[in-house]
Amino acid sequence: MDPINLKWVLKPKSVAIIGASRNPEKVGRVILENYINTGYSGKLYPVNKEADKIMGLKAYKSVRDIKGKVDLAVIAIPAQAVPEVLEERGKKNIKGAIVISGGFSEVGNIQLQQQITEIAKKYNISMLGPNCLGVEDTRSRVNTMFLPTYKLSEPKIGYVSFMSQSGAVGSTVLDVISGEGFGLSKFISYGNAAYIDETHILKYLMKDKETKIIVAYIEGIKNPKGFIEIAKKVTKVKPVIILKAGRTQAGVTAAHSHTAALAGNYAVQEAIFKQYGFTIAQDLDDLITYAKIFNAGVEPKGNRVAVITNGGGTGVLTADAIAESHYLQLAQYSEETKNALKSVLPDYVNIASPLDLGGDADAKRFEGAVSVLGKDPAVDMLIVITLFQTPGADSTVSAELIRQKKPIAVISAGAAYTQMQKMMMESGGVPVYESPAAAVKALTALLKYANYKNRKHTQAIA
Repeated sequence: MDPINLKWVLKPKSVAIIGASRNPEKVGRVILENYINTGYSGKLYPVNKEADKIMGLKAYKSVRDIKGKVDLAVIAIPAQAVPEVLEERGKKNIKGAIVISGGFSEVGNIQLQQQITEIAKKYNISMLGPNCLGVEDTRSRVNTMFLPTYKLSEPKIGYVSFMSQSGAVGSTVLDVISGEGFGLSKFISYGNAAYIDETHILKYLMKDKETKIIVAYIEGIKNPKGFIEIAKKVTKVKPVIILKAGRTQAGVTAAHSHTAALAGNYAVQEAIFKQYGFTIAQDLDDLITYAKIFNAGVEPKGNRVAVITNGGGTGVLTADAIAESHYLQLAQYSEETKNALKSVLPDYVNIASPLDLGGDADAKRFEGAVSVLGKDPAVDMLIVITLFQTPGADSTVSAELIRQKKPIAVISAGAAYTQMQKMMMESGGVPVYESPAAAVKALTALLKYANYKNRKHTQAIA
């Protein structure tokens, strides 16, 4: 049996916060507040040698003083004190640990990190960290992050899980996710990966029924052989979007000083990602771009894209982006489809691909075009460009696009009114992008993964 089980850090029924404080500026205090503010229903045990009560909860001098069972201990104390506390927890039979504290291998203190790793192995403690933000599980309401909730927007409950070696990258993406309309299942920041590493997390998320899409930011691969074994399996059941830092020598050096990660040969790692169907992100924007399209949950059957627009210029740019993708192609309409479009559109609309509805297009015109092309078997995907600045485009257009069943990406850029429509559509499962390039990139990634999963080709996945 694998001694590492992430359920102890993600689904604990009781938590001891070691380093909880009455001082609102201390990390342990913020973590305790987050547990309370997010509605965690399990038992909380603040541990502080100097306090009797913290935030109305009884405080304990030591883990040994806690009479009840403790599933997880969150440790936010100076690094030198961590081994003693971890040893106490092991004797107390606590199964999970998250070491928030920094000051280990990332600053050259390799011996201290090795010491806590050996303690975790000795007592079969599933230890995350050190030097990490820990976890958030939107269903169990576990939240070990030391970022104040008033500064970090709370994402809604969903099915995207995000694993990040960097706490800073993780917190930024979390904040962005909350504004993008799709939901989060789990966030796991694992820092130096002294015991639990990216392979363990990927394996857990692969089997997790609450996770449908995995997003990963990694700086190094600690166990290449184990990682490859999981990589062979995971993309057969769910997509993995991966951003690998340390692609250059400068990045390798920075990664080592950040989390003591051994970044390795990126060319070899990239080849592995491609071979096993990972969707490779080049930056943080890509992570969100791909996560949104996969979250929509509709698999394309081919590469033919129909483009509908109420702005001719943006339609032309989208046609260029499709051609330059070398993977997608503009859909061509049959005579039957052309006749159907003519029956629902004004005479002055030119029936062409892309289909320009005109600057005066209203919801009825969008509805007619989307309905006809959505039913056309020669159309595999839709890109709909909605310029909400025009008089006829309003929330009824957004509602119509939400009802579409084929894979769809919307392009819509603008300020307050457009952003309101964007949130409406994305809350309904329709991904919205601000540029043709982003929309085409998203649909390309969706199609490549579908082809890999269904084994329609043997090309490397870029």
